[in-house]
Amino acid sequence: MVSLYRKYRPKTFKEVVGQEHIVKTLTNALKMGLISHAYLFYGPRGSGKTTLARLLAKAVNCLSPKINGGFEPCNQCQNCLEINQGKAIDLIEIDAASNRGIDEIRALKEGIEIVPLKAKYKVYIIDEAHQLTKEASNALLKILEEPPKHAIFILCTTEFQKMLPTIISRCQKFEFKPLKLKEIVEKLKRIALQEKIDIEEKAIELIAKMARGAMRDAESLFEEVINYKEGKIKKGDVENLLGILDFGKISNFVSYLAKKDKEKCFEFLENLASEGGDLVRFFEMFLEYLHLIFLAKILPESLDEKELTHEEKEKIILQSKEFKEAELKEIIEKFTYLESILRFSQNPLLPIELTLFEIFEKS
Repeated sequence: MVSLYRKYRPKTFKEVVGQEHIVKTLTNALKMGLISHAYLFYGPRGSGKTTLARLLAKAVNCLSPKINGGFEPCNQCQNCLEINQGKAIDLIEIDAASNRGIDEIRALKEGIEIVPLKAKYKVYIIDEAHQLTKEASNALLKILEEPPKHAIFILCTTEFQKMLPTIISRCQKFEFKPLKLKEIVEKLKRIALQEKIDIEEKAIELIAKMARGAMRDAESLFEEVINYKEGKIKKGDVENLLGILDFGKISNFVSYLAKKDKEKCFEFLENLASEGGDLVRFFEMFLEYLHLIFLAKILPESLDEKELTHEEKEKIILQSKEFKEAELKEIIEKFTYLESILRFSQNPLLPIELTLFEIFEKS
């Protein structure tokens, strides 16, 4: 069975969700025949870097591109079909996370002089390019300085700041942004319609929120939910599968904390643990919520940029007034420090309760 992520991977530029500024720039350049020898796609995971890299590789090698009002690969010629099927021998994908050494780049250098066997361009996609060793990066730099005319490099990275400045300077740079909640929701709705999945809109919205701007994560979570539940999928099903607490429950816990209600706080955590709740995931959501409270306290207008409903925004602003600035700062500092410990704790409940105890002792 083909995963949803692979099944619904965009085959045309028009199908790409988000990144309109990049799509427009690339398609305009392709229409004018302005093709660079090296591109650098950078941005958060799941934002479409590798997908767009494959689309670009297909577009430059398409035998019958559509150029009416834009530029699209035909998806019918031999080159397009082979790229879609993952069989194109002139499209070379390298995962720098596992092939990061000088030997791999030397092998690339030896093979690059060989002209493409079928396509016009031999395209190299190097994923997680920041993970190349210093020696490998320097070797790649030499290739980029004098590449053969038939070669195109597309470097993809989630950590732009770790790339060699000299490599960056030899590439056309494109910054990818996290996808908006609305964009992810709309695509998941289309998938649900095509797959004939009966799912509540609130359940789709929750999946999209948990993906945090990454379409790949959203589609993977959606697939998990589909495999977990037969029949109509509701928001509660998603919460149960992913161990998610809804906004209201997190909000209640923060209210207990603001009111210094020690008994209610500890009762909440004990109940969550006894019900088999994911305490680490709860803690991550709790920290995100505290961050929103902090923003509401110092810069309330910044909440407009967050993916919040009107009711959620109002609730956060109201709760922020229950904390003093110094008090909120200390709470966030203590819990942020705890985050680095929690992932490796066999009993996450204990360090959370100890930190709460410290906070209440000082208040």
